[in-house]
Amino acid sequence: MLSTPTPARKDRLVDFATARGLRVRYAIQGQGDGPPLLLINGIGANLEVWQPLEERISNRQVISFDAPGAGRSQRALRPIRMRGLAEITLELLDSLGYSDPVDVLGYSFGGAIAQELARRSPDRVRRLILAATLPGIGGVPGNPLLIVRLLSPRRYYSRRALEAIAHDAYGGRIASDPDALRAHADTRFLAAPTALGYATQVLSIWGWSSLRWLHTLHLPTLILAGDQDPLVPMINNHIFLKLIPNARLHVVAGGGHLFLLDQTEDAAGVLNAFLAERDPAS
Repeated sequence: MLSTPTPARKDRLVDFATARGLRVRYAIQGQGDGPPLLLINGIGANLEVWQPLEERISNRQVISFDAPGAGRSQRALRPIRMRGLAEITLELLDSLGYSDPVDVLGYSFGGAIAQELARRSPDRVRRLILAATLPGIGGVPGNPLLIVRLLSPRRYYSRRALEAIAHDAYGGRIASDPDALRAHADTRFLAAPTALGYATQVLSIWGWSSLRWLHTLHLPTLILAGDQDPLVPMINNHIFLKLIPNARLHVVAGGGHLFLLDQTEDAAGVLNAFLAERDPAS
C-alpha cells in the first residue's frame, strides 16, 4: 500500500498559538483514551507531511506543529538552540492545555528536539520515539557530500531539485517509486520554509550533542530506523540502544530516511503497540 497524502480530516484542527513570543502553527487530530502523541518534524518540513501517519495512529489525539522557520510558523530573528526549541515545544503544549505527560515522536532533526525535551522536562514525556535521527556530534552521519547538499533548501522549492537528491539522500520507496516521490513532493511544497527560516534551523543544531546525557533518559524509548537510510547509518541506532537504559529498536526493511512518510504502514503497527503498552510503574 502506498502512503499518499490524504485530504485533511474533518476532526483535524489547524490553528496558531504563541510560544516564546513566536506565532506557531499547529494541528490536532483524532481522539481517544490514550495519552496524546506529539510529532516533531524534520528540518524544513511542514505539518502536512504527517497526515499519512496521523491516519494510522489509533485511540489518541495527535499534535503536530511547524517548528520556527518551517511551514507557516514565524521565524525567529536569530537561530534558537536545541534547548530553546525544546522550551518552545513545551510552551506550545502548555498553551494548548496539555499539562499531563504526552508521548513524543521526533523525526530526523525533530529527534534532537525530542531528546532535549525528554532530558529537560522528563515529567512531561511519557514515552519517546526517535525515528531516523542522530545523537548529534559524536554520532555517525551519512556521506558528508550528501550533508552539504542538504544545507540548501532548494528541494523544498523545486521538484527537479528534489528528484535530483531523492535517490542519494533519502533512499527507500521515494527513491525508487515515482508515484511516492510525487505524492511526497505535493505535500512538501504546500508550505515550504523560507531560505532564512531554513538557515536558522540548520544553525540551531550546529555543534549539538546528546551523547553525554543519553544515559539519563529512563523513560520507555522506541528507536525506529530504516535499513536503507543514507543519512543515518545503522550504527547510530545502536548507540541509542546502548546508552538509553530502556530503549528498544525496530528496523523497517527497505526503509529509507523518510520511511515514516513513504512506508507508513510498515512502522505504524509497531508504533501503536508501543504507545498502547502499560507504563512500567502501573
